[in-house]
Amino acid sequence: MALRLIADFDLGKDVLPWLRAQLAASAAAGARGGGPGVLENNYECLRVLNVERNRNIIYTCKDDKGNVFFGLYDYQTKQNEHLYTFEKDLQVVSCSVNREKTLLATSLVQAAKEGKSNELQPGSKCLTLLVEIHPINNVKVLKAVDSYIWVQFLYPHVESRPQPENHLLLLSEEKYIEQFRIQVVQEDGNRVVIKNSGHLPRERVVEDFVWAQWDMSEQRLYYIDLKKSRSVLKCIQFYADEHFKLMFEAPLDISLSDSGFKLVNFGYSDLQDQEELSEHLTLCVFTNHTGSLCVCYCPNFDSCEQITYSVFYFHKGHSKTFTTSLGSVDSCVTKGITFLNLDYYVAVYLPGHFFHLLNIQHPDLICHSLFLTENSEVIGMLPHSPLQSLSGSLVLDSCSGKLYRALLNQSYLLEFLWNTRLDCERMALLHCVLSCGRDPRRLEAKIIQWISENISACHSFDLIQEFIIASSYWSIYPETSNMDKLLPYSSLLTWDTEIPGITLVTEEIPLPLMKVHSFKGYWEKLNSNLEYVKYSKPHLYYNNSVVRREWHNLISEEKTGKRRSTVYVRNILDNAIKVISNLEAKNLEPRLTPLFQEEDNHQQLLIGLLDLICQILEASWRKHNLHPWALNFNRQASTAEFAVFHIMTRILEATNTLFLPLPPGFHTLHMILGVRCLPLHNLLHYIDHGVLLLTEAAVTRLMKDLDNTEKNEKLKFSIIMRLPPLTGQKICRLWDHPVSSNIISRNHVKRLLQNYNKQPWSSVMDKSSFSVEFLPLNYFIHILTDIESSNPALYAFEGHDNVDAKFVEEAALKHTAMLLGL
Repeated sequence: MALRLIADFDLGKDVLPWLRAQLAASAAAGARGGGPGVLENNYECLRVLNVERNRNIIYTCKDDKGNVFFGLYDYQTKQNEHLYTFEKDLQVVSCSVNREKTLLATSLVQAAKEGKSNELQPGSKCLTLLVEIHPINNVKVLKAVDSYIWVQFLYPHVESRPQPENHLLLLSEEKYIEQFRIQVVQEDGNRVVIKNSGHLPRERVVEDFVWAQWDMSEQRLYYIDLKKSRSVLKCIQFYADEHFKLMFEAPLDISLSDSGFKLVNFGYSDLQDQEELSEHLTLCVFTNHTGSLCVCYCPNFDSCEQITYSVFYFHKGHSKTFTTSLGSVDSCVTKGITFLNLDYYVAVYLPGHFFHLLNIQHPDLICHSLFLTENSEVIGMLPHSPLQSLSGSLVLDSCSGKLYRALLNQSYLLEFLWNTRLDCERMALLHCVLSCGRDPRRLEAKIIQWISENISACHSFDLIQEFIIASSYWSIYPETSNMDKLLPYSSLLTWDTEIPGITLVTEEIPLPLMKVHSFKGYWEKLNSNLEYVKYSKPHLYYNNSVVRREWHNLISEEKTGKRRSTVYVRNILDNAIKVISNLEAKNLEPRLTPLFQEEDNHQQLLIGLLDLICQILEASWRKHNLHPWALNFNRQASTAEFAVFHIMTRILEATNTLFLPLPPGFHTLHMILGVRCLPLHNLLHYIDHGVLLLTEAAVTRLMKDLDNTEKNEKLKFSIIMRLPPLTGQKICRLWDHPVSSNIISRNHVKRLLQNYNKQPWSSVMDKSSFSVEFLPLNYFIHILTDIESSNPALYAFEGHDNVDAKFVEEAALKHTAMLLGL
């Protein structure tokens, strides 16, 4: 399925066998009162109560007498521990244990049994206790009140050494949050007791809240209070130096009642889950290490026909409200909507109805998020029990008592990419698969194989462009997340096509108001994102115009022979050599594609993202079973060569639009395939429109390998006439033909006469030096000979020591003879 759930903990496997062993040991010793006398055949009451920051899991069950048993599963050692047994038949609301496992806090209420007397203190509904458990000793009553209480120890310290003071949060149904400071001391060796237990310092942290969420990994408290009927989201950060700060306030455009009350991730009591989940709003806050801040919200369901949910992307300055149909009226919602934090994505799904994978790094375009309806087989493979997203990728299934790490299933998504037919799904899946980041070389090879078989399948975007940009982005983003705003993410800036099954409304939202002025870690990145949104309206996007302009300037300077700085250009070319060398070193198998066999100064001025293009070409050559020696001008092009030529043309189109470099030798190979695959008029059309470039290497091979049939002469002449002058002069000497001799002669004469000043001539010429009695030609050759003899070094034609006035004379006569048909 699209989600991969890796079980880190399972009550049935990791706890139940241990409980049974404890029961058997107690029975064998005949001392059932000394150990947990757990009911042997009925474990429905066994459930998870809390997951602490160190991932230790607190669970509870009842023995056959109704006594409440508290146990702990140590995530590091994979061992179970008995924490405490409360010898009364009560129901657990909440429980937490400190990092040193010396104190246990819990709140309990009267068990719902008819005719049962109240075992709590008179007049109280909920009893909140603080227990010394190292060893089991004193029990202190923190509160005995007529409202529910939830407890949570803080874990701000990362060191393993014991701390002298513990901090405990108490959340009351009466909408306030207190912090208790609990000092402990050691007595009689390792015995830990509470210091001054009769008077524990406490302070109010929050007043009048209607919703709160605990982030156990980052030790953050998110809560909402109502100011003049307006919801305001706030966040408190608890620090290791025993203080806390209000970090931000952010107005939320959602409907909350001041009579309501909801907690998220403060333990997993079933008190708030007794009614149908669909009758409650769902609200949760998700963050990740890149500085994102998302609030996911789904109001109470008021229709069996459609559902609406919103995501507030505070780090981007806007919200998106989605509405999707639930299908037939008979398919009413019986389970709640689920929001899951998947690092760069947030998953939203309703079992049996839809699955929405939201891209929170780049949420602007809906095509970068994946939406699947009930018609997709993916929907039937999703978990049907409600999941609770904890900090990071941890997910709890409280019904089964399993703790998972939720990941995107890269293999399944890749298979889905092969089979889907919608452009929007292809786009979303491509980015989603690449973001997983596992085994990128193998992954890119799989995607390249898919692209090679679907090169023309997408009509809304260019597959090669999107792959090059997306793969490059995700390959460097994890190490350079602060450069995110400078990197291109997609080849598209807009998407106007509707996504089947869903509609959305995008709105700007007020940015959070930061309440502190010094930032570190996550808060520094969040503040940077907010500053970017604040001062870059309209939002800036990557633009290659600067690179394009600089490259054109460098090419122009190279043609004219003018350079701003030799060192500057030398550095560029040296960097290109290093990049190419690194690419060759990374390639473990010998290349089939004949690239990197020549220098390409133009491309080396813009070297960079070459490896992906090399991989695409390699995959194409291997798929069509081509080899370098197959490129022979004297045989007809095969179907495989036509296919590779088409792929290379698409690569060229993609890179030209994005202004990306190509591997040295690409244009030569493309030109050779073009000569083999295209009729002459098409070939010249491609050349004249810049699709095929006449590289010196390609033209040289063409002149040497092709014989002088009438068809080949026409091809050679057409190509020579399209060459730049300097390149044309070099190429002409390789073709032993009157046409090339004529061109060489013309260029030689032009060079000789460009600075010629007419001088008076003697009327006497030595006629014996001329092979033909043709006065105009003789006179002209006499002038050329005089100029050559006056400064032979200046007028020597490069690479043509035998090009002189005599050569020009012979070429002129041959040309005349051809014109006269002699």
